[in-house]
Amino acid sequence: MFFFEYSTDKELRIRSAPLGTIKWGITLGVFVYMCVILFTEKRYQKKETVISSVHTKVKGVLDADSRIWDPAEYTLPSPDGSSFFVVTNIVKTENQKEGICAEYPNRKSICSQNNICKKGHSDTYSNGIQTGICVQYNSTYKTCQVKAWCPVESKSTPEPAILASAENFTVLIKNTIHFAAFGYTRKNILPEYNVTCKYNKVTAPRCPIFRLGDILTEAGENFSQVAILGGIMGIEINWNCDLDPLASSCHPQYSFRRLDDKAVDESLFPGLSIRFAKHYKAPDQTERRTLIKAYGIRFDIQVYGTGGQFRFLEFVIFIGSYLSYFGLASVLIDFMISQYYTRICGPKSGHHYYDEQKYKEIQGPCILTSCLKFMSYVDQNDIIMVDKKLKKSLQETKGHLIKRGKMTSSDIYTWMGDPAAIGIEPVPITTKGLSKTSAIPAWCQCSKCYKENEFENQLCCRSKKGECITNSDMFKKLVLNKHTLVYVLQYSDPLLNTRSLDSEELINCAEKQYIKWRFGCKRDIMGYAKVPSCCKFEIRNVFSSDVRETSLNATTQSSSVALQKPLLKQHHR
Repeated sequence: MFFFEYSTDKELRIRSAPLGTIKWGITLGVFVYMCVILFTEKRYQKKETVISSVHTKVKGVLDADSRIWDPAEYTLPSPDGSSFFVVTNIVKTENQKEGICAEYPNRKSICSQNNICKKGHSDTYSNGIQTGICVQYNSTYKTCQVKAWCPVESKSTPEPAILASAENFTVLIKNTIHFAAFGYTRKNILPEYNVTCKYNKVTAPRCPIFRLGDILTEAGENFSQVAILGGIMGIEINWNCDLDPLASSCHPQYSFRRLDDKAVDESLFPGLSIRFAKHYKAPDQTERRTLIKAYGIRFDIQVYGTGGQFRFLEFVIFIGSYLSYFGLASVLIDFMISQYYTRICGPKSGHHYYDEQKYKEIQGPCILTSCLKFMSYVDQNDIIMVDKKLKKSLQETKGHLIKRGKMTSSDIYTWMGDPAAIGIEPVPITTKGLSKTSAIPAWCQCSKCYKENEFENQLCCRSKKGECITNSDMFKKLVLNKHTLVYVLQYSDPLLNTRSLDSEELINCAEKQYIKWRFGCKRDIMGYAKVPSCCKFEIRNVFSSDVRETSLNATTQSSSVALQKPLLKQHHR
């Protein structure tokens, strides 16, 4: 049974010290590499991406621009909590009220006469809507008059930054992470740190309180320069956690870098600024406002990382994926051998010998079922399978050997229709049909084959010179005996009218008898088995004439006499 069988690969062993050294060198290298990757990258662990939440608090007070600046003045809240904005420079335009005034001088607002200004026009850089009149802005420029909050904002930025001392402010970052797959939660505020600590890359690398100036210094920036026009800084918190019980380690690692492009073109608004206004009522009950353009630094907190814990399945998958690398030795050695034989020896010497030892060539299956043919020679024990299109006679075409099925005496009795029929003397055979007049074909080995036009019919009963199978008693009893054929036909159809049999039915039955006899009664072979030319024409010589009722009666009578002989012998005993 196929269920209880095991198949394994057949290997070719080459005895060679250089090749053996290369093989074990590559194998050792792959093994060392696999171990390094396994333990350094912890590939035996299941990995889980971190889930994080962040909360910040900025602290610090300073006196600048004739006012006290505390966190409520210089910090702006962030809706997602993962960033905060600290004001470092401001441009204030006080006592603005709605009215008509001259636009701030720029490329599109400077004019010399009224037709340059377009009534109702405004653009991205305008502070208001043009009235169509050109007015004097100062002693140097004339600009288009606009309806806006007057006086309009000045574009000049203070240098140095008004809040340059904000570099001494501190920020407390509260970060909580969670690994859902492992049910693990941790905070970045560790018990060994208190509110007086400040982050230092060497002395306090895990302190969650950061000085703003130190953040820019770690990122390679100068706080005083960035504070003038503002910028965007990134605070990265990396959690790479080993959650194995024996080697638990889960601590944050902080790093810093600048996120905006400080070298961007001036026309694309370098730095970072926001505008907001504070409205109030003047004593005359008119609405006034103070416009503030605030430059500052936005700190974006980015949390990432993975947690890992040992899982046996992950370990097995890693080992299985790296086993294929051990095959590199075979690929490299095969390549070296092929190159060696190609350069040193001829293609039909060493290289050919190596290929013959390593590979076994077989003919691929033919797509068309008509290509499949089976042959059986009387002087060979095995059946021959041919599975390709014929380019010469079937007799001369090489095929693949297949073991013949086992035959038992009961099979023979069944084919003959009656156990006692094995002792029946063959009915005298007369050949009234075809006669051999043509020369013996070159592919014939028994000297009894006829000329065939198609390659698939050019087949003899023998593979080498010798006596034809049609001369054997078994061929005459199993294939040419009409009584046997009648019994075989009646075995399939008990009510068969033997009087109505024609020659073609007997010929077909005789050919099937030959196939069953010579091919072992395999169902997957019988449909494609070929009858040799000598056998085929011998069958037709015997049965090509009409089968008359008298011949059948004679066959039946002789059979009855033969059947009675064993019974009479048994009775006398």
